[in-house]
Amino acid sequence: MTAWTIEPSAWQGEPCLTVSNHDGTVRAVVALRGATLISWHIHIEGEDFELTDGYRDLAELNEQSGVRNGVMAPFCNRVADGRYHFDGREHDLLPGVTGDRTVYHGFARTLPFVLESATTTGDGARLVLRSDEIRPGRFAGYPFALDLTVTYTLTQDEISLEVEATNTGDATAPYAAGWHPYFQLRNGTDGIDDLELRIPARTLIRTDDALIPTDGPGCRLDLDDLPQLDFRRPSPVGQRVIDACYADLHFGPDGRAETTLRDPKTGRELRIWQESGFLHLFTGDTLPRDMRKSIAIEPVEAMTNAFNRDECQAAISLPPGRTRRFRCGAWIF
Repeated sequence: MTAWTIEPSAWQGEPCLTVSNHDGTVRAVVALRGATLISWHIHIEGEDFELTDGYRDLAELNEQSGVRNGVMAPFCNRVADGRYHFDGREHDLLPGVTGDRTVYHGFARTLPFVLESATTTGDGARLVLRSDEIRPGRFAGYPFALDLTVTYTLTQDEISLEVEATNTGDATAPYAAGWHPYFQLRNGTDGIDDLELRIPARTLIRTDDALIPTDGPGCRLDLDDLPQLDFRRPSPVGQRVIDACYADLHFGPDGRAETTLRDPKTGRELRIWQESGFLHLFTGDTLPRDMRKSIAIEPVEAMTNAFNRDECQAAISLPPGRTRRFRCGAWIF
């Protein structure tokens, strides 16, 4: 059996945890800030692969540039105009701000987390990170109390993520989680254009120019009518520019939906799975560095701007004392 270790470490001075097997063929680095995956490294068939395109340096982490591999909570992607209506009240996430009022991807990605537990077996390792930073008065426009737990499990060929939230306050809170990983199969050398993608989704969410879903049930577009964005059959990414949410995913007998990214040159593939929700895809065309060198395949619990959508209110509502979990992950073949 392969022995695994979890050790405190530092990445450019940032407190981290390094998870690895005994011979170093599998290694992951997770920063305590945001419970952010910095690196997922595998040595396979004589080659080294960095399977996620994470933050390259501390400056990028500080800037949250591209939100690389970020944990998203208590909301996913954007909230329109930084405002939302919930439980009879209006909330402003950017009070006093005029002009650009873009707010996205929640607060968790910048919060300090602490290590709650670390366990290893012959087959893998599991680390549990916890934050109680989300409290009334700490974040404008979000007067709710949440305890967050992020659990990473690593095996020889898989990484999984569980985001758990418990409402410790006395009012129902709006809440949804997600993960924002950037994946690559060639260490960013050749880009993504000829990688093959398969997404088991029946519909696509229609958005406006600000990438906010349009109102009503008509926001769901049948992919039969959008062949250029339909990846139900494996297809090269090509020159397509995509920043969109896929909906009505097909979940198999095991309760998972699987999105596949495959390198036709080697036959190697990543399978990104999730147990619920939607799948957001971003081809990285607006990144400040290395555009289209990796692809963001983002399992999310709710669509963009769910805080402002009547049909999403039941799904995002987390009553006092209740806990909700969102699970996803990826493995390499």
